[in-house]
Amino acid sequence: MIAPATVQDISKETEADDVKLRQLERRILDLERAAKGAADPNKMNLLVFDSSRDRLLAAFVMATGSAACGMDVTMFFTFWGTVALKKDAAQIGPKSMVERAFGWMLPRGASRTALSKMNMCGLGAALMRREMRKKKIADLNDLIASAAELGVKIRVCEMSMNLMGVRRKELIDYPSLEYCGVASFSEMASQANTTLFI
Repeated sequence: MIAPATVQDISKETEADDVKLRQLERRILDLERAAKGAADPNKMNLLVFDSSRDRLLAAFVMATGSAACGMDVTMFFTFWGTVALKKDAAQIGPKSMVERAFGWMLPRGASRTALSKMNMCGLGAALMRREMRKKKIADLNDLIASAAELGVKIRVCEMSMNLMGVRRKELIDYPSLEYCGVASFSEMASQANTTLFI
């Protein structure tokens, strides 16, 4: 016959084991939930905020290099970065005076972008382009073409386009160019392991 104290001890051990089992089950469920929403290590996002030539070169070098290594790369252009995607052409459509002023003051496309430092009224950018040609380094337009070939996706902020009066017809022809907002970018960022701000 088992002593009553021993029965109580067995009962306490069983309860403790049940608590541990429930805690373990909760941890497994939490891990499964986290795994479903886990960031993909093969996805990269680049948020391009600036239209300076050197920063655009850096963004496209990172994008094309990562895409060449097999990563799924998306570039999100917002505010000043948006104007770098314009065609080098006249403004299209009716625009307000402020929208026209943005069009006159901001660069028309990648080929007209200025350096963030040492631009010297365009002389610095011209010297950099010459040096890049001499050393056979891909220029910005070449990098944009390479990005398209490698499947780099470009997303353009609709709010920035609306603010600056940039029309869809004014943007470059790029195979995987789409328009979205910050909510879409936030979702992309949550799914990617790497998000860079340029």
